[in-house]
Amino acid sequence: MDRPLRDVPARARELVPALTAALDGTGPAVRALDDPSPGAAGHVPAEVALVVRTSGSTGRPRDVMLSAAALRASGDATAARLGGPGSWLLALPVHHVAGLQVILRALLADRPLATIPAGPFRARVFTQAVRAATDGPGPHYTSLVPTQLVRVLDDPDATAATRAFDAVLVGGAACPPSLLARARDAGLRVVTTYGMTETCGGCVYDGHPLDGVTVTVDAEQRIALAGPVLATGYLHRPDLDATTFTSRAGRRWLRTADRGRLDGGVLHVLGRLDDVLVTGGVKVDPLAVEVVVSGLPGVREVCVVGVPDQHWGQSVVAVVVTQDGTAPPLTQVRTTVAAALGPASAPRQVLVVDELPLRGPGKPDRREVARIATRLMTPST
Repeated sequence: MDRPLRDVPARARELVPALTAALDGTGPAVRALDDPSPGAAGHVPAEVALVVRTSGSTGRPRDVMLSAAALRASGDATAARLGGPGSWLLALPVHHVAGLQVILRALLADRPLATIPAGPFRARVFTQAVRAATDGPGPHYTSLVPTQLVRVLDDPDATAATRAFDAVLVGGAACPPSLLARARDAGLRVVTTYGMTETCGGCVYDGHPLDGVTVTVDAEQRIALAGPVLATGYLHRPDLDATTFTSRAGRRWLRTADRGRLDGGVLHVLGRLDDVLVTGGVKVDPLAVEVVVSGLPGVREVCVVGVPDQHWGQSVVAVVVTQDGTAPPLTQVRTTVAAALGPASAPRQVLVVDELPLRGPGKPDRREVARIATRLMTPST
């Protein structure tokens, strides 16, 4: 048995009624697309309420099917972890799962949903929206990506307004410890999240799985996830279903493409399996390098990539956004990274850009960053 699937423009005012009907079964399943051509889009299994299009790291689109039961499980577990159902401020695009989940959490809790005006994220506009959204009974929540959090912290008024939230979820990309420390020192109640479209968004908060979610890490450090939040599968892609979802001891698991380690039941995400760089025959973890570089004075954002190099195979390059547009001294960067991670991890060049290209709601587009680095960097010697 199946149900109709309808494409809906990725705008909150149109998605709210469509998602309400999709969840309670009175309307078709919904796929939110960032294009102007909504309409009928075929059929999906009867339990599916939402289809989310994602390109993942490959750039090839895939449609992830999420059931009403999985979405409810995610919403209920989030409310339980944060301290109860609350009202939400939507500050993320709604053709990605993180933004859609803000809408769904408000709907499932039957609590108010506020939005910020469409367009690029601006601290002043966000501040005005926060003040309006938190003028009422709580708890109050919002969800941001690290780039947005940086812009909030760079603006005193936005920082002050954001203190009104009972929790600020931060996900979509790795959040450097230095940024988390800065936010917490400013009085913001930030909660880091890890998850993906195939888990209805974040399913691990501050390293701890949500209720019902189980995390394992295998010998190659691959993270696997199980629980009621898992997707039904991929629309018309049984090949992906077969390689992404597995069964162990009668339980369904999602094999992620991420590396991690478990320390006393706390998950530490180490980056993607395919992001590891090899320079001079030595493996380098770009996320570990980013953590160190992000702690240097003036560095606001950083993405570490490998650029082809005739001497080293790959040259480790740090592409940064800084407070004043000036790169930190290369000697300082190399010395600091080498002391923490070893000489092979030390970037051979540091390049400054105005902003990092993003993929999805907040992840740096490493392929594009590598192309930019290749264009900007000077030849190695």
